[in-house]
Amino acid sequence: MTRSVNHPQDDFTPPTGRTLRDIPALVAAGLVPPDAAPALEEVARQYATAIPPAFAALIERPDDPIGRQVIPDAAELAVAPHEHADPIGDDALSPVPGIVHRYADRALLKPLLVCPLYCRFCFRREHVGPDGGVLDDAALARALDWLRDHPAIREVILTGGDPLMLSPRRLRQIVQALDAMPHVTTIRIHSRVPVADPARITDELADAMQTDRAMWVVMHANHAREFTPAARAALRRIQARAIPILGQSVLLRGVNDSVAALEGLFRAMVEARVKPYYLHQLDPAPGTARFHVPIAEGQRLLAGLRGRVTGLAWPTYTLDIPGGHGKVPLGPDYLEAGEDGPMVRDPAGGRHKLAAESAPNLALGARER
Repeated sequence: MTRSVNHPQDDFTPPTGRTLRDIPALVAAGLVPPDAAPALEEVARQYATAIPPAFAALIERPDDPIGRQVIPDAAELAVAPHEHADPIGDDALSPVPGIVHRYADRALLKPLLVCPLYCRFCFRREHVGPDGGVLDDAALARALDWLRDHPAIREVILTGGDPLMLSPRRLRQIVQALDAMPHVTTIRIHSRVPVADPARITDELADAMQTDRAMWVVMHANHAREFTPAARAALRRIQARAIPILGQSVLLRGVNDSVAALEGLFRAMVEARVKPYYLHQLDPAPGTARFHVPIAEGQRLLAGLRGRVTGLAWPTYTLDIPGGHGKVPLGPDYLEAGEDGPMVRDPAGGRHKLAAESAPNLALGARER
């Protein structure tokens, strides 16, 4: 099944229609064959489905890099022994509903567990969905009180779910509450909305993000084709408020597991004034094994970009250690031992001996990082 898709770069008309939320809608859209529907209904009973019109319009065929991210698959019901419903330990690190506190100087605030689309590889897939809900006024007040009572928290990360699914009024209320906490110097908003449903980024919603604190948006995209004219316009609407944007992606089999795909993705980010920030190793959520790329392969892919793209397009390849032990960088190491002392590899693979006086300093610097 192949659907023709046309995305002119200059004359863009937003797609019309409704968000695809169930298997019959996917069948009607030509994204799922009718004979696969019974098996996928079982998947849908366990994991939410939502594909907004703007994102659905990018799918050329169900197994392409866009469709693979969001169309349910029967393989999601097969849970590997190492997969876990809470792969990064959020639940154990949640002192009150809506708060996750993993690092001393920052905390997550999850005001809702609803997303514009539901990625089939999501590490919170057991929690998010249309019934995930929003923190009511009392629960939000308790979460904000917890942040007020912990002056060591300097950075608050709004996540979920997707905080840009909130109404402008609700988002403004939360930002203003954080703005009034003297110890909070930085606010981050993590979102998939700019590429998943760019029409939601209205001037009113962008205005709701404005604050005297350092505000950053971290947007999630996994393939260059997600940066449509509408997505770029949504990003510019945020950037026009002097809010810098970082990009994060997940390394995914069949989506971006090649040097060419990663290069295209990171170039698209930089061209949209988005700094690639993190390339995540896949978190072992239930039923996500089909997306897994081994770490050694990921390191080779990232090494393949060195020298091909500007440093502006170079993210940190990172692993969130299962169990809530935090993130660590996995990037390729260019320093190695040689018979006569430390050697360093260049981007082309050549090996070079380090001068004796520079090697100890480089080794020290590596330890301190």
